[in-house]
Amino acid sequence: MHNDIHLTMATWDYDHVRDIASGMVKPKGIELTHLQMEVEEIFYRFAKSFEWDVSELSFAKYCSIMSQDNPPITGIPVFISRVFRHSAFYIRSDGSIKESGDLKGKRIGIPEWSQTATVYARGWLHHQGGVKLDEVEWVQAGVNKPGRVEMAKLNLPAGVKYTQVADKSLAEMLLAGEIDCMISAHPPHEFEAGNAGMTRLMPDFREVEESYFEETGIYPIMHTVAIKRDVYEEYPWIARNLMTAFEEARDRSVERMTSVTASQIPVPWGYVNAERTASKIFGDNGVWPYGIEANRTTIEAFLQYCDEQGVTHRKLKPEELYAPEATTEFVI
Repeated sequence: MHNDIHLTMATWDYDHVRDIASGMVKPKGIELTHLQMEVEEIFYRFAKSFEWDVSELSFAKYCSIMSQDNPPITGIPVFISRVFRHSAFYIRSDGSIKESGDLKGKRIGIPEWSQTATVYARGWLHHQGGVKLDEVEWVQAGVNKPGRVEMAKLNLPAGVKYTQVADKSLAEMLLAGEIDCMISAHPPHEFEAGNAGMTRLMPDFREVEESYFEETGIYPIMHTVAIKRDVYEEYPWIARNLMTAFEEARDRSVERMTSVTASQIPVPWGYVNAERTASKIFGDNGVWPYGIEANRTTIEAFLQYCDEQGVTHRKLKPEELYAPEATTEFVI
């Protein structure tokens, strides 16, 4: 007799999620229909209409929703995407901006105030980069095309100057000198096409990011996993079972990545680089750890940034973010 419940889940294509998506790893008691889409479409459709049961979601949007009354979602502390964002600052090659401190009093473009990458970037600028939130004008627009809108309900702090532009793109405004810098998680199309008028504020971003991590212990979490609250409340056990499945899929991915029997990743010494880098970043917590405790430093810093920037509507604690069933497990 078939007693599994059926859930729909949307994520992008990640090696550490792939075995769930393919069905090789099956959450106990759950039959999953996996929808693979670009993350921008996933975030837009889930945040707007909650079209599926389980979803990859921007960490900032997740925290914003969870900080409001009666949030329609909960989630599990699975961190699908993590990326340092010092590479996300773009400036004009012939402009006056040479270092982050030069941005004081200038105009900085962002695709959305509540985008996770921009939250981390502004957090760095405010705490380490020498420019406070209220010392620049923030300009919101689409990165490559006009018309992008803010998805989250904001609670902007007093003194922050925030302007929305509907008829121009950030790349267009940067090259025209109408903004002095732009923040974009994905390189603007003009930059990828080799436009000499645009460059990174920190071309040596790898060195900057390593120093930042050594100083702060923060390895930015970009995306987490959300569950529709009505589904969770009907079947609270799915939180732990999904968590276990994500952990198994990750472990299988790590085994592929670090295998010396056969080169499953087409990069010379890929397994050596993976092990060395993972040890430096994660220490004794294993490779790509999930859960709150192994990631507390990053989560607490991010919640501070969200509170300072008005992305959340109250200051959250890490323990408030996720379903309790997913944050504990039995030990034999």
